[in-house]
Parts: sequence; C-alpha cells; structure tokens
Amino acid sequence: MYTDRNGKVWLKLGLHVHTNLSDGRKTPEEAARIYKAAGFDAVAFTDHWKWYPDGEIEGLRIIGGAEYNTAGQDAFSEAGVVHLLGLGGRECVNVDRTDDMQTVIDALRANGSLVVLAHPAWSLNSLERISALKGLEATEIFNTVSGHNQSRRPYSGFIADLMAGQGMRWPFIATDDTHFYTGEECVAYTMVDVTDGRTETADIVEKLRTGQCYSTQGPEIHIQKNPDGTVTVHTSPCTCIAFFSQATYSKNRVFCGTDLLNAAYEPKEFEKWIRAECTDALGRTAWSNIIEL
Repeated sequence: MYTDRNGKVWLKLGLHVHTNLSDGRKTPEEAARIYKAAGFDAVAFTDHWKWYPDGEIEGLRIIGGAEYNTAGQDAFSEAGVVHLLGLGGRECVNVDRTDDMQTVIDALRANGSLVVLAHPAWSLNSLERISALKGLEATEIFNTVSGHNQSRRPYSGFIADLMAGQGMRWPFIATDDTHFYTGEECVAYTMVDVTDGRTETADIVEKLRTGQCYSTQGPEIHIQKNPDGTVTVHTSPCTCIAFFSQATYSKNRVFCGTDLLNAAYEPKEFEKWIRAECTDALGRTAWSNIIEL
C-alpha cells in the first residue's frame, strides 16, 4: 500500500499478466515473485481462456482473472481482433472459444467480473466494432508489451478519445500484458484508492468500475472539477501536464516546465469531458480518468 501526501491510501495493481498456463514464459510462482519484489500489492493472472482464481502466492495477492480473445490476427476480418479481460469474478465462467465476444461479456457481467477492452490500439479496434459490444466497463489506456516487443502500438489514447466522443467514457487501466519477461514486466500499473479500508476483490472491482483509480508508469495524477468550472490536475513532480477533450485544439491546455505539481484548465463551452496526462523527467506517464463537464 502507498499513502500519498494527502493521506489517501492506494493499492498498486498489475491487472494483465500472463504465465505459462497460456503463452507467458514464467510460472505463476515465478511471476508472483517478480511482481512482489517490484512493490505490487496484487496482480491478476489473465491467461487466455484459463481462469485463475482469487488467492495468494508467496505473499502476493492474486485477483481472479482471464483474457478472452477472438482467433486470428487480421484486424479487418469479419471477426476482427478483440481481446477482453475479465477481472475479479466469483468463479470461472462457462464459455469457450466458439462463443462470440458478446456471449463472453454477458457471462462475465453475470459473474460479477469487470469487463475490460484490452489494448484497442494494438488490436486496431474501430469505433464500429467497439460500440457493437454491449457491457464493456473499462479500457486499457496503455499496454506495455504492445510497444516493447510487438507492434509499437502501446498507447490507446487516440482511440479512447474517439470512444469518449461517442459516449463511451469508461475508466482506464494501464497494464503490462506481460508475456516475455524481457523488460515489459512491472512497467505500467493501476493505482486504486482504498482509503476507506475496503480491499476485498469485490471492492476493488467496484472501485475500478467507478473510476476510483488512475493509470501510471510512475507519476501520480489526480484530476478534479472545481466549483468555478475549471479543472485542476495535481501530480508528483512532472515536466508536462496536458488536458484532452473532444477539442482538436484549445489554448492553455498543455503546461511544460520543471517539477510541475499542478495545472488548471478552463474548459470551453462546447467541451463535454476532460482527461489529463502528465509526464515526468524520466519520460514516465500517468493518465487520469475522464471527468464529465
């Protein structure tokens, strides 16, 4: 657990980790040791079509999870490329590779799982394909492995902004999607607010579902809407803080300097939502969730 300067308590979560139960290169025990040594409070083992239950391995908490994906790699085929995470459900769901993704989503939702759209940039997901899936609850804003060894499409901000413009304003998570353990592990993670002391898996899932979290490679980021209509972001020391909305351009939305700790933005009348990113001197980024205006 981490306590910030305002006294809030956070859990550091790795929510997309593969093991040799599918296509990862470490055993669950080996992976648990790596993530525990890096200061993670919990991880979800999300092997393809193989549910890993809630539990503990060598002192590291495990959140139940699995990854479900369409077959093939042709993003523009009829099935396309769709990957979903199911996190924190009560038990393994009764689905298999012959089921379509909507059937999987429905089963996961019925099971109490958080349903996450995984790496939409890597998957080249179109708005049409995403909007056809009913019941999605969160999306990966960043996926380390998608840039480390794969397609160089780790960042999904562009697609997330297009989704937000169409009303799909879900909370974000940042993940490693660890497979190879050659440097993509323990890079990106999600911080969940547990100041209220509620830390059971069902509590964590609900906090993720309702956006009581932020995504990061290291920096802190906290966003709020003020009574005067401005939006303020508070961070750990950063060199850049930027605000994003459906606007293609807006003055005074990017702030650069040394050891920045906050920035304020006055939304324009037509802006409906805002999110923020910050980057520190090491090049590490953090992403806030979207707030409605």
